[in-house]
Amino acid sequence: MTASLPQSLVLIGAGKMGGAMLEGWLRIGIDPRGISLIDPKPSDEMVALANDKGMRLNPSAKDIPAADVVVLATKPQMLDTAAPAVQAFIHPRTLLISILAGKTLGDLSARLPNAGAIIRAMPNLPAAVQRGATAAAPGKGVSAAQRATADALLGSIGKVEWLDDEGLIDAVTAVSGSGPAYVFHLVECLAAAGKDAGLPADVAERLARATVEGAGELLFQSPLPPGTLRQNVTSPGGTTAAALEVLMAEDGMKPLMRKAVAAAKRRAGELSG
Repeated sequence: MTASLPQSLVLIGAGKMGGAMLEGWLRIGIDPRGISLIDPKPSDEMVALANDKGMRLNPSAKDIPAADVVVLATKPQMLDTAAPAVQAFIHPRTLLISILAGKTLGDLSARLPNAGAIIRAMPNLPAAVQRGATAAAPGKGVSAAQRATADALLGSIGKVEWLDDEGLIDAVTAVSGSGPAYVFHLVECLAAAGKDAGLPADVAERLARATVEGAGELLFQSPLPPGTLRQNVTSPGGTTAAALEVLMAEDGMKPLMRKAVAAAKRRAGELSG
């Protein structure tokens, strides 16, 4: 089904992720005059963007057209506090898209009973450069047309994976939602190891950063699975093989990553309710 872009969209929470999504929506041609931004403390950059593009900033719900889509992008801990204000923007035909970590479709329905069509989504920070990874699970009240609209909105910031089982969203949060931080920490660790190996700290950081940037771009462009790419750079008996013996040992990177993902998934579950 061809997506119909919303004529009226309300973004509640215009922080880093909300701002990244907003930039994507503007790129795919949504009329900024139909966008309303709700944020109690918008950044100076967001205020300037709203003024430049003609978007409404913190309007009253009664002063804007009935929203086709409301995107909820506040911190999950703010749901209870924000719910009464959010309710006012939701009409019978409104699609609600929530990116609140840990907040289930049931949590959202309980606090926002006006919402008959809800999609729970989990994007990640590379959305800011249109290379995000988002997983989404639709509620029972979502029509095919609304799902197509959500796919266009979420697809404007990167790849979208649709899930039949909402229960998988916490695992998504732990893998792709939090995953960019793991990669950034890898750069920190690689740079620190380079410094310990004798490189000047600034050189080590530039090399580590460029290495991860380049490896990520190669992974993006190549049809080969990551295991094959790893093998392609690993000569038997060479330096990479020596390092991988450490990283792939029983107490190496795989069990450490499993523990990290399990901790993030557990925390996502704790945020529900």
